Amino acid sequence: MADEPIDVVIADDQELVRAGFEMILDAQPGIRVVGVARDGAECVELARRLKPHVVLVDVRMPRLDGLEVTRTLTAERDGGQGPNVVVITTFDQDDYVRDALRFGACGFLLKDASPALLVEAVRAAARGDALVAPAVTVRLLRELRAGPGTGAGPDTAGLSARETEIMRLVAVGRTNQEIGEALFLSLSSVKTYLARIQSKTGARNRVEVAAWAWEHGVVTSRHH
Repeated sequence: MADEPIDVVIADDQELVRAGFEMILDAQPGIRVVGVARDGAECVELARRLKPHVVLVDVRMPRLDGLEVTRTLTAERDGGQGPNVVVITTFDQDDYVRDALRFGACGFLLKDASPALLVEAVRAAARGDALVAPAVTVRLLRELRAGPGTGAGPDTAGLSARETEIMRLVAVGRTNQEIGEALFLSLSSVKTYLARIQSKTGARNRVEVAAWAWEHGVVTSRHH
């Protein structure tokens, strides 16, 4: 995939948002926007036909909302092949994002995210290394801990000290590259640790790892 461009489909019912995202992404080397949708149903149709690497989807859209788009596209992934979905949200849509997480979204961004963060999220999603905007992580996943919990701590999953340390960094939105630099680990070592964490916690991806960390008190707002 290193030599081929990252194909992206953008879905948002606001023309200015669509145009802005398209302009930012098309200006980046190695990224091309192959389709733009005005609603969720059109997004699913474009994704099926164009087979992009990444789909950027707004939560609230006509005909089919972003949650249904996420659930549909992730359910259709064949042997891991298919687009990774990055959900675009605003601060007043926390419940929607929690559902999107359960439906298999691999990343979350705020609509006012910087161009650099948007590009980074697309590149991360294409690698299968999801990015969660730190502001979304802290607000959303902190609220998960405020809800009913099991009271279980990290020891119940058998996490080592290093695994717990890596989980905390994942939970505040750090990428694998950033974790490796912070802990002086190679990228392959970070991925190995993350795979162990997912196995021990039953998380399907790094977003669910982050949710687990907040729900079980492994990370709190003071770690951010």
